[in-house]
Amino acid sequence: MRPHTDAVLEADLSEQNPGQVIPASNSLKLKIGSRFGGIDPAALAKAEAALKGLAGNFNQWMQDELVKLDAARERIRSEGYNADTAENLYFRGHDLKGLGSTYGYPLVTSIAGLLCRLIDDPATRLKAPVFLLDAHIDAIKASVRGDIRENDHPVATSLLQELRRRVTDYEAQHAG
Repeated sequence: MRPHTDAVLEADLSEQNPGQVIPASNSLKLKIGSRFGGIDPAALAKAEAALKGLAGNFNQWMQDELVKLDAARERIRSEGYNADTAENLYFRGHDLKGLGSTYGYPLVTSIAGLLCRLIDDPATRLKAPVFLLDAHIDAIKASVRGDIRENDHPVATSLLQELRRRVTDYEAQHAG
């Protein structure tokens, strides 16, 4: 039996297995795809074209969302500001937060985002003053009615600044 020194061990290993290269699998690339994330560029172009085809409906769909927003406000006025009516308003605001930019109204997304921030937590939702909820609803409706779509429009900038200030003031007063 030979003594096991490092040199002898290396010689034994190289005699038993002179070397083998195992190519690494690139299964991760197959799973995530190319720079398009596995999405076929032709399919993406087709989807964008379909979205452009629907753009003619966006104004009507935005009007439909405003009707739902108004209905949520009317429920608050008729039934009172309670857990159910507040949640309904939150859902309407959340929908507009997601749909505003899709429908060509990034300003609506921003205002609805502030409304959601104001009433996001169900535990504190009922503390939000109704006049501030109304201000957000009126701002959303005014932006659509006035066709003020972008956040950098002078009226939008002023409106957003004031709503943010009011929400931040409210949060500071009710923190903790």
